[in-house]
Amino acid sequence: MKTAEIREMAIADLADRLQAAKAEYENTKLAHAMSPLANSASIKAARRDIARMETILNERKN
Repeated sequence: MKTAEIREMAIADLADRLQAAKAEYENTKLAHAMSPLANSASIKAARRDIARMETILNERKN
């Protein structure tokens, strides 16, 4: 998800999307631990998307 898309979201929507992304990230990590993923770069991309969302959410709260 691009930064511009995240900035357009409302705070409540962003918080909900962040929780969903965190849950998906944990499931992806668990699946990768069981058997290697076809695209292991998706773990890195998910982690960066979560960081982007948290950063923008914190910017708006302050």
